[in-house]
Amino acid sequence: MLAATAISQNATDPLSGLEVRDVPKPVPRPGWSLVRVVASSLNMHDLWTLRGVGHPADRLPIILGCDAAGYDEDGNEVIVHPVLGDPDAGRGDETLDPNRALLSEQHDGAFAEYLTIPTRNLVPKPEWLSFDEAACLPVAWTTAYRMLFTQARITAGDRVLVQGAGGGVASAAIKLAVAAGAVVYATSRSEDKQAEAENWGARSALPTGERLPEKVDVVIETVGEATWSHSMKSLRPGGTIVIAGATSGTNPPADLGRVFYLQQRILGSTGCTRNELVAMLRMMEATGVRPVIDRALPLEDIHKGFQLMIDGGLTGKVVIHPPAPHQ
Repeated sequence: MLAATAISQNATDPLSGLEVRDVPKPVPRPGWSLVRVVASSLNMHDLWTLRGVGHPADRLPIILGCDAAGYDEDGNEVIVHPVLGDPDAGRGDETLDPNRALLSEQHDGAFAEYLTIPTRNLVPKPEWLSFDEAACLPVAWTTAYRMLFTQARITAGDRVLVQGAGGGVASAAIKLAVAAGAVVYATSRSEDKQAEAENWGARSALPTGERLPEKVDVVIETVGEATWSHSMKSLRPGGTIVIAGATSGTNPPADLGRVFYLQQRILGSTGCTRNELVAMLRMMEATGVRPVIDRALPLEDIHKGFQLMIDGGLTGKVVIHPPAPHQ
């Protein structure tokens, strides 16, 4: 089968280590299922792997891709929950299993005609959701859902700031928070992305670092160093920052005086549980909210999609279609 495989890592030229090539079709182990992939989508996680960040070189080669939707062996339409972990080891939450892994970290991923996954990780795909839409959800959208509703516990009327409106998690957070009745502010360096955020329902989208019209209850943070000071200054006393990424750097000044004096809460968040994915699908059905897709590309053109991501030329997700399986 055809697959996009990370064969080497390079911090400055990550795509040099990505090769589209024929590999053996996987065989599921006991308790696992074989999925024919209809659609996948790109994530920053894939680029971090190619850059050598958080992914040991001794795990290469490995098929990339964290998101997938397709068919199981019985022909059922499924979405792949990408967190491989034991809920019992995480006190009921597989994201807290010390040995958890995201698909493509320790197990071959979704940029292929087929993948294998623990059967527990298969979630029925609702008929009202297309395969392309479904393939956008498992990483970015569920990460945003957990940040908003499990960690920050937002309610209708809450003021929410989403930093970096062009990112996959950030765009999902804007749409989900608006659907939940929150007042959303967003930031971006791009005027086009500011306009998109307002089209998605944000009350106001501002240049990165600009003062907000009011203090917010919650900040959704995935940017890191470049926006951290602004996030803290935008938060009301007793408010909450939820952080699930740090694309611009991981070590900003902590400003601990502000944290304790204003009793601010800083919560980390990673991935989601299978139950949260199911709950998010119920919310999407009830509200009609859907992911934004920038474009779809064949697997053979995956380098082009990643280059657009590197260049910042995307609004929404890039969906990848593997070729029809060999007969």
